[in-house]
Amino acid sequence: MMRENPADLLPELCVLAGAVLGLLTGIFLPRTRQWIVAVICAAGLVLGLVFTVLASRRPDLMTFDAFMLDPLTHLTRGVVLGATLLVVALAAGPLHNHARETEFYVLTLLAALGTILLGASSDLLVLVAAYLLASIPAYALAGFGKDAAGTEAALKYFLMGAFLGILMLTGVTLLYGLGRSTSYEPLRQGLATAPGAAVAVGAVVLLAGLLFKAGAVPAHYWIPDVTQGAPPVVAAFVTTVPKIGAFTALYRLAAEALPSTLDWPLLIALLATATMTLGNLAAFGQDNVRRLLAYSTISQAGYLLVPVAMAGRADLAEPALLFYLAAYAVTNLGAFAIVVAAGRETISDYTGLARRSPPLALALVICLLGLVGTPPTAVFIGKLLMFGTAVDGGYTWLAVAAVINSVASVFYYLRWIVPVFAPTSGTDISLRRGPCAVAYTAAAFSLVLGLASGIALAVQT
Repeated sequence: MMRENPADLLPELCVLAGAVLGLLTGIFLPRTRQWIVAVICAAGLVLGLVFTVLASRRPDLMTFDAFMLDPLTHLTRGVVLGATLLVVALAAGPLHNHARETEFYVLTLLAALGTILLGASSDLLVLVAAYLLASIPAYALAGFGKDAAGTEAALKYFLMGAFLGILMLTGVTLLYGLGRSTSYEPLRQGLATAPGAAVAVGAVVLLAGLLFKAGAVPAHYWIPDVTQGAPPVVAAFVTTVPKIGAFTALYRLAAEALPSTLDWPLLIALLATATMTLGNLAAFGQDNVRRLLAYSTISQAGYLLVPVAMAGRADLAEPALLFYLAAYAVTNLGAFAIVVAAGRETISDYTGLARRSPPLALALVICLLGLVGTPPTAVFIGKLLMFGTAVDGGYTWLAVAAVINSVASVFYYLRWIVPVFAPTSGTDISLRRGPCAVAYTAAAFSLVLGLASGIALAVQT
């Protein structure tokens, strides 16, 4: 079913309206009242969530011949909007009365909008436009602090994104020339009769940009520098939200656009193995908690590539990807919220946190063990689905690699957890109440989503 009705894009229009109204309102507000912009942007996100729930009850359809409205899109919308709402709440305290508070909220919503469009796109040209909308505001956010570290991080982020974006556009051009269409369904039919080697080159080059947004090997180099150099709230956003659109875009591309003659699963499986292994190995030696979380996000990208590799080969692939994305988003944001709340950079700074704030220490344990995949957290269910997807798709060796990496990751997360319960207090930590509330909320959601996984998966499928 296909039609052209702006009402089909109400969630996206709500986000856009929140960004535009927030920007216009912020122009005329004094610095002490820019919190109103946060309220406007949050209202846009909440309305977007409401319309997403309503849209999910309708039959699947194609709108404007470019956006597919199906469970993949609805879950992308919901997770992106919910995660961005948590980021806005997380930023409300640290950015209160900041000279550029309005700009932060507006740029965040625009990047979130691009991320949603990235996951919903069913046309290569729209995919490129969504990539740019998701990327350009994020470059500005990376340099939001206007300090040396942030400027360097933003420059690296921009240069890598621009270079890989050009490669992505080259891939789009090549695939269009071979398949005679940019829309996924006719493109798939056209590529089926095109020379296989040329199709493979076009797909690999196109993959470059999406791997950049996903933070996967070999386009992962920007993540540690941006995570450490940008403000912590920005790091929480760029390591979480853009990944959601990138992985759904990769899945849709594999399932709907690329021909079955292309050996896509093996390529993605190899990239998944390299990504999870490199992320884990690099995380072992990190003492800075933000760099540790940066490499953690790289390893998580490897796990998320597993259901992408199994697109079209296993029935579990789509629910595994979507559930894992939701679980990862809430858990990763919770870990970063604790860093924002404590305002500390090294593992040793968290020594004795359990004595200073038992609830925050508990939230930290839930989030870190959640990233490992410990029951009953949501990521545990996501990893079980991911393992099952790999086995179901005939890639048992990939499931084994994921299990080994998951076990190995326990050790570097424990390096952070153990000092928290040390009997002696470390540096005195002054906790921020707003970020603490976000951390508690995220940890609770991780547990609830894990315990209610049966209901969540039934609704999803």
